[in-house]
Amino acid sequence: MKNILSQIKNIPVSIWVLILLAFILGFVIRGNGDSGSEPATHDHSAEEKVEFWTCSMHPQIKLSEPGQCPICFMDLIPLKSGNSHDRQTQLKMSSAAMKLAEIQTSIIRRSSAMADIFLSGRIEIDETRQKTISAWFPGRLERLYVDYTGTSVKKGDHLADIYSAEIYTAQEELIQARQIFDAVSSNQLINERGAIANLQATREKLRLAGLTMEQINLIEKQTKPDEQLTIYSPLSGIIAEKHTQQGDYVQTGTKIYTITDLSQVWVIFDGYESDFFWLNYAQTVEFEVRALPGEKFSGQIAFIDPILDSQTRTISVRVNMPNPDGKLKPGMFVRGKIHAELDAEGNSINPQLAGKWISPMHPEIVKDHPGVCDICGMPLVKAEELGIVKEPPSDELPLLVPASAVLKTGKRAIVYVKVPNTDEPTFESREILIGTRAGDYYIVLSGLSEGEEVVTHGNFKIDSAMQLSAKPSMMSPTVIEPDTTKHHETAPASTANKTSASDNLPIDFRDDLTPIYNAYFSAQTTLADDNFHQSKKHLKQLGKLLDSFEIEKYHLSNEAKHSFSKQSDQITGLTEHAKHWQSIGDIRKAFEGISITILNWEKIYGHSGDQTFYESYCPMAFDNKGASWLAREKQISNPFFGSKMLRCGEVISSFPTLNSPKGEHASHD
Repeated sequence: MKNILSQIKNIPVSIWVLILLAFILGFVIRGNGDSGSEPATHDHSAEEKVEFWTCSMHPQIKLSEPGQCPICFMDLIPLKSGNSHDRQTQLKMSSAAMKLAEIQTSIIRRSSAMADIFLSGRIEIDETRQKTISAWFPGRLERLYVDYTGTSVKKGDHLADIYSAEIYTAQEELIQARQIFDAVSSNQLINERGAIANLQATREKLRLAGLTMEQINLIEKQTKPDEQLTIYSPLSGIIAEKHTQQGDYVQTGTKIYTITDLSQVWVIFDGYESDFFWLNYAQTVEFEVRALPGEKFSGQIAFIDPILDSQTRTISVRVNMPNPDGKLKPGMFVRGKIHAELDAEGNSINPQLAGKWISPMHPEIVKDHPGVCDICGMPLVKAEELGIVKEPPSDELPLLVPASAVLKTGKRAIVYVKVPNTDEPTFESREILIGTRAGDYYIVLSGLSEGEEVVTHGNFKIDSAMQLSAKPSMMSPTVIEPDTTKHHETAPASTANKTSASDNLPIDFRDDLTPIYNAYFSAQTTLADDNFHQSKKHLKQLGKLLDSFEIEKYHLSNEAKHSFSKQSDQITGLTEHAKHWQSIGDIRKAFEGISITILNWEKIYGHSGDQTFYESYCPMAFDNKGASWLAREKQISNPFFGSKMLRCGEVISSFPTLNSPKGEHASHD
């Protein structure tokens, strides 16, 4: 340090003078260049100038001057137009930003759509293998050989002995008929034909009484009738029910036993309503029984119940399962899986039944050639004629998009597509139409093409950046653009279509809609005031007005009458549940559906009077699903939130009255 200081001291004074002069000269030059550099500075500030004002909570709001957000009333913040040359639906990112956001993409391709459908169910008795043993004639049960349920029996085993005076007499008649027939051979004077007919008639009488041919032949050889007859089992199985006791008197048709054959059982699965279109005949079902861990079973769908259970919202799917060793017990719980293949339209297909012949009464009977049903003897019918075969409509495989690429809002499905051939990575938001979910993929119905590249990871980060840039995003499909005028007035809804649709409406029809609108507006106002009882009262009044509305008295087309009646029924269907509304939340759910119809009527029929109506929209209603309503006032009074967020929402269109001359409507256009 001392050496440095000594060197500085040794610098001549002339050198110090030159350094000082150079510094002064530089300052002067800089001062003279301020005016020259001013345009560059001005250009930069112009590039970054504030063009729009937006809300940090609702970035879809864009206004041309400072103020407050019309939804939440927060102060607006400036939005610079640095990327104003970009498209509204696109977002550019640097390569470094892509890595930081961990953006991953996949190529859209066509492939087989496979889906696993999981079902729960239970094992039940095969109804076709269950028989009731009942009395064929009146009598007294002398003995029951099977005296408790659950006993196994085989076909031909004796079940009970019964005494019947009626059958005792029939036996005597048979023995006498036999003796007469035998006498014919030794005495030709007796009519042989009459003896044969008499013998056959007495045999048939006993056969119709339920006796077997072996029993009848044995009685013929006797000289005295049996006091008791034995009832034999017609099939092998178990005694599922015992209906009588030993010594009981029975009448014709009285149940004695119920026998069930468990060599084949039914496996009944409960298919959810949403899975109905994925299920088909002959699909393979793999299932496990909770009571038999480690064992796997499989079978084919033999029957799908055509009626939905209104309580559980499920349909029964049946598999006929052989059970030779008796492992499967009725009442056991099972879990099953169906591996379904879907076509391009999202429907399950079962081409394995193509060209097969099926019994219409017993669809589990499937054969490769024509014939008759093994159970009922009906002729077999081609599977195509029964409508239970679904083959792919074309050889083209379905277009699939990864499920992780789709952002769903309930009503819309959004994906971010990478724009090809750009200097910087650019992503474009696109609304698509999707069909059934097949595993980790959705079937694309429209909106995407094969070969396009979509974001599968990091799409929520891109969507957030779109929102912060006040561009259309998942939760904000539209952006409120600033007006160039000083005052931001809501533009009236186009009345061109309304005027043309309502030119032929009778004036009294539109006038008679006024009480309906008034009841609706009263409900809207009281909902905004959080008044449960008054809201309920006004909506019930709305339903009564529609019930008494006589659409037939107006000179309308049949199509218009049918359309109005159908929509009116939708409203009354909601108001009929008023007695079940327990909270104001229940009423608000019903009011959402009613508002859809009321808004539709306003757009089609208009209204009379001298007021302008407004369509208001709240994007945050019902967990950000959004909902609209019709209002008489331009100021927002939110019926879905009430005092919690009374002013949340925006006016998106207005509806002037249609009572003015026709020329005035044209001026609004």
